[in-house]
Amino acid sequence: MSTYFRNIYSTIRTVLIGMHITLRYCFAKTICVQYPDVAPTIQPRFRGFHWFEVQKCIACDQCAKACPVDCIYIEKTAARKLDKASGVAMGGAMVRYAIDYSKCMFCGLCTSPCPTECIHMGNLHDLSGYDRESMIVEFVELAKQGLQTPQPAWMHGVNRTNQLGAYGEQIPEWAAQTKVAWEESARPHREVMLKAMTEQKPPPKPKPAKPAAGTDETPPTKAGS
Repeated sequence: MSTYFRNIYSTIRTVLIGMHITLRYCFAKTICVQYPDVAPTIQPRFRGFHWFEVQKCIACDQCAKACPVDCIYIEKTAARKLDKASGVAMGGAMVRYAIDYSKCMFCGLCTSPCPTECIHMGNLHDLSGYDRESMIVEFVELAKQGLQTPQPAWMHGVNRTNQLGAYGEQIPEWAAQTKVAWEESARPHREVMLKAMTEQKPPPKPKPAKPAAGTDETPPTKAGS
């Protein structure tokens, strides 16, 4: 009998908690952001278009296997291995790392199993296109341009001086600053990003540590043997 009433109390309590939160937002003042003149409000855990560090990728396919819609495509020439000393993957060349954003549902499951943490959810919210082919982002091709994340079509060719977009329109100040921030973030890694597209010798295997002088190398024997 006590369990019956405890379940009723728990149900009423959880409903009241939920309604309290709902009503608090229901009567809150609505705030409209004047996008695109004002930057959109991005929450800390926002899952936008990906940020990919090709120089750290070992092409292990863990992200592709975790993807529930099979929208990640990876190709390499040979096995790749991360050099722990430099944090750069070596071995075979990265031929392709692509994501089909017409299928991606931004669940973030691809970032969790990555052993080198080379794929991240980014802060890009806009990647509109005119056909399905433009929704497939080739991250290896972006790396050749020194980029780690795709850019909207209207941001291509932005001039830092007059801040004109690809179609000659004046873009907002926040958009120009965002583009510069993306470029500056990838700039220190451009050389190693380009090396990821070429064959490199894998890192040497660490040599086993030599036993200290005077130590007994004979393995211990079991009692009674």
